[in-house]
Amino acid sequence: MEANDKQVQNELTSHIGRLLRDAFGKGPQSIYVSVNRPFVVIYLRNFLSPTEKILLQQDQIYSIQSTRDLLMKSLFPEMKAYILLLTGLNIQEFYYDWGLHNQSGIMVGIDCDDEHPHSVNVHETYAGQEELHQEIDLISHNVEKKPEKTYSYKINDRTILVIRNGILISIEKELIRIGQEETLKLAKRNLEKGHLHRNNRFSKMLNAGVVDVFVDWDFHLDKSVIVLILHPSS
Repeated sequence: MEANDKQVQNELTSHIGRLLRDAFGKGPQSIYVSVNRPFVVIYLRNFLSPTEKILLQQDQIYSIQSTRDLLMKSLFPEMKAYILLLTGLNIQEFYYDWGLHNQSGIMVGIDCDDEHPHSVNVHETYAGQEELHQEIDLISHNVEKKPEKTYSYKINDRTILVIRNGILISIEKELIRIGQEETLKLAKRNLEKGHLHRNNRFSKMLNAGVVDVFVDWDFHLDKSVIVLILHPSS
């Protein structure tokens, strides 16, 4: 990694940490930023406020998620502006998810104008990629339907980003049309993440332990991202 890249990542880490701390009252203990055109991936660890810990103990997960959704929407404009300033990436799509059981979280920004396989500075192929795509497609088929397209990138040794296009079925599109996005997202979070977390084949096909799995959707684009955080076996 070049010194300038490291400086950009450090500045993003500092700025995002301050934003989250100001909004939530407590920032993450650790923030890992990876900038690889056209993607920005931000992994948060030990991110749970004292109030959220109490709510989690009372199994009030929906309350935590709803509050975080509102706060994140308010933070997006400043995050996007700062990423553009430091990296030149114009983030049009922003995804996020929380691993409350691990006190972790993920944010993924995509500059769609730059989203082309030949322009990305990431590993386009990696060991286990085809098997991973097949497994993700199978999970998607069991939960809703097989994606029209599945592709992925190894952002770094510990991070794999999977993108699915064309995953919504007719009833889901109708729920979105009548304004039930939040209900649909809650249901999909519970259902899809359950399947992803219970999967014991990811580790073998990727030759790495899976520390965290995150998933989010842009319903209007009929698109979803999945992020696997790995602990390499070697």
